[in-house]
Amino acid sequence: MATNETALTPHPAGYDEALGLAMEDLLLGRWRSTRNLLADTDTWALWTSRSQVLAAAAAKGDAIAAWSAEEPGNYHAVMMGARVATHRALAAGTGTADRHALLPAVGAARAACEEAARLWPADPVPWVCFLALARLDTDPRHRQSVDHWADPPEAMLPRGPWPLLWQVERRDSPNREAYQRMLQCLRVRGEGAVDFARWVATQAKPGSVLLTLPLYALVDEYLARMASGQVASTVGFWIDEQVQYYVQRAREGWFAHLPDRTACSLLDLNYLAYALTAAGLPGAAAVFEAIGPFATPSPWQDVSDSQWWEDDFRKARSYALRRGARG
Repeated sequence: MATNETALTPHPAGYDEALGLAMEDLLLGRWRSTRNLLADTDTWALWTSRSQVLAAAAAKGDAIAAWSAEEPGNYHAVMMGARVATHRALAAGTGTADRHALLPAVGAARAACEEAARLWPADPVPWVCFLALARLDTDPRHRQSVDHWADPPEAMLPRGPWPLLWQVERRDSPNREAYQRMLQCLRVRGEGAVDFARWVATQAKPGSVLLTLPLYALVDEYLARMASGQVASTVGFWIDEQVQYYVQRAREGWFAHLPDRTACSLLDLNYLAYALTAAGLPGAAAVFEAIGPFATPSPWQDVSDSQWWEDDFRKARSYALRRGARG
């Protein structure tokens, strides 16, 4: 059992040691361990999640470009090139890079994704990347792509990049990142994110990772309401009956069904741990045990009143473990 004194290791690779080693090599400009790791990745879920994490490390250097130059026929290198280009375009669009570089960065990313989609039509990752880029298309008066502003499947939902989501669905259903990207797009546009997350959860089967999607939308809604003064305290938001319903569904419908709690998204675990403790619901101890030392900055840093989010995580974990020990 984890204890309050357990040292934290905020690392995106988490329990995936091979992924962590490949990330370290990418930061040093070496790509062969990434090539070997992707060659040994045998599910779309793992392929999607590993390539996303690898791209964040690879975007800081030129290792993937060097790989593509040395092995121009390697599709894995092409896919990673699309991942890196997408990561850089999103960075340009969120202010972490020169805003003047945005349009060229988006163009380069779309071209890289098109090449990857053409070379391996079955791969969902290029379409996940197309979906990620949709969040940069925020002005309906100057639409970059018709696929970014399509009608929803139900009237209660907002217009958005639904055709791109369905492209991913046809290749890998359910694809966790695709739904996260869709949620991010709607959140940036300021329309329908919570409705979308709740709608997805109502469609999700027991054990589906999509039952965690409302947790992200709820944290965003909580932060927005706190900022506007609509709620006076954390408790005031999280004790709401409908809020607690979706938190409990994530716990009972997803977490309780996990065959391997070390193989799922650390972000999902951290969001569930936070939501359970904020809502005062039981079951957080088991989630913290699954997290182990791999706390993630979000959501703890987002909701913290101080810069010491790791202390907030430890306090929540300590409380949950004490409560769990009492039964």
